[in-house]
Amino acid sequence: MTKANYPVNKFKALQTPFYYYDLEVLRATLSEINAQTAGKSFQVHYALKANVNPLVLKTIKDAGLGADCVSGGEVQAALDAGIPASKVVFAGVGKADWEIELGLDNDIFCFNVESIPELEVINEMAGAKGKIARVALRINPNVSAHTHHYITTGLNENKFGINLTDLDKVTDLVLTLPHIKMEGIHFHIGSQITDMSSFEDLSVKVNEIQEHFESRGVKLEHINVGGGLGINYEHPNHFPIPDFQSYFNIFSKHLTLRTGQTLHFELGRAVVAQCGSLISKVLYVKEGTSKKFAILDAGFTELIRPALYQAYHRIENLTSELPEEKYDVVGPICESSDTFAKDYSMNATQRGDLIALRSAGAYGEIMASQYNLRKLPKAYTSDDLAI
Repeated sequence: MTKANYPVNKFKALQTPFYYYDLEVLRATLSEINAQTAGKSFQVHYALKANVNPLVLKTIKDAGLGADCVSGGEVQAALDAGIPASKVVFAGVGKADWEIELGLDNDIFCFNVESIPELEVINEMAGAKGKIARVALRINPNVSAHTHHYITTGLNENKFGINLTDLDKVTDLVLTLPHIKMEGIHFHIGSQITDMSSFEDLSVKVNEIQEHFESRGVKLEHINVGGGLGINYEHPNHFPIPDFQSYFNIFSKHLTLRTGQTLHFELGRAVVAQCGSLISKVLYVKEGTSKKFAILDAGFTELIRPALYQAYHRIENLTSELPEEKYDVVGPICESSDTFAKDYSMNATQRGDLIALRSAGAYGEIMASQYNLRKLPKAYTSDDLAI
């Protein structure tokens, strides 16, 4: 089994479980994003919901990315990290008043608005401050992302956004609101999308919607196509950086920008997933009737995706070179769903072995909980633990 190059000897001195971020992988990923968007009217906003570890966020800020936020806490984290308010977009189906105030007070670039009531509230609150709020209408294009139903967001039956059937009604309203400036339109069809045809379908739909606005005399300065680009969870060593070239080329080829328009992206998982791992230790190897259980000191409190989405994460035994055997790899939480993988082949395992759960840079640390009164793990980077 091919394994990542980890500072294993330094890992042995640390209390497990912990998160480990390879900042060289992250920097290479960011460099590729910047290379593929250079010379284009593209602006990439990092989706903070994937990971807000301060050192990770600083590295992303240093690369010049903006921020895509879905809570007031994320807006504040972006600002605290030094990301300019002029690059902050704020989405979310249920923005609280204090969160809207935070965005208004800091003159963020844009609110991605998802309903008529939200428009009315933002207009009222902006008026009370004597301000004009910049907004983009989040529209459901009814394009399938061909992904897990929990992370599909652009269909008519989802809670997010404005359906196409309501578009004229919402447009009529937004043009009458004195403290709202409609900057553009926003879309997000889902996450972990590996079928590029979904982005082609989205581009075609955006073109149609833009023509509809133009027929009504509405000029859009910005188009935001969200994020959703998936990663290779099966082979993180061979594919540490997603295929950004194909991704951005889809939009360059199929989405028609008008003169002066900017195309915005909101990438999260594709930016940070492959740079992160959850490092755990084997507590016990339990012999069952017909299988073996590798019981780790990490559980779904540290990486919930397998329990929540039945998601796959590659698992590597960092301290064994023995022939592979099959295990159910499980955590210590008092729930049957606390299972990372069943009948999983990895190097023969014993108590004390160090285990890496790969591609945990996205939705690992940020979704950690203290269920069972477990302590939140620490995080380290390759800069901290240089080999």
